Amino acid sequence: MSERQVKYNLLNTVPVCAGNVCTEWEGEYAVLILPRFRKAWMQRWLLPKSLSSHVRIQLEEHGTAVWRLIDGQRTVQEIIELLASHFGGDESYPSRVAAYFMQLQKDGLIHLRALR
Repeated sequence: MSERQVKYNLLNTVPVCAGNVCTEWEGEYAVLILPRFRKAWMQRWLLPKSLSSHVRIQLEEHGTAVWRLIDGQRTVQEIIELLASHFGGDESYPSRVAAYFMQLQKDGLIHLRALR
């Protein structure tokens, strides 16, 4: 296996919020705000005047609970353990939270940093 093909255990990675994502709060729920385009020139030339330059993503209760715990220090495993009571003993919650982290990474909202 080459250096680029090293596999990591998701539970031992540390989620870090992407630098282009801002968090606002509406009551108890997190609202993630990110630019519609990554490049400034794209925003200038491709964005219709009637459309906001930012996308707003309102998280629901469980998503907000996960988002609050992403601090760049805790591992996915630690976050899952802290959320055990929040999910009320649901046996499938570890896999649901792991899938949620994968979706956040896929959407570019977080980066998963491997522990060395």
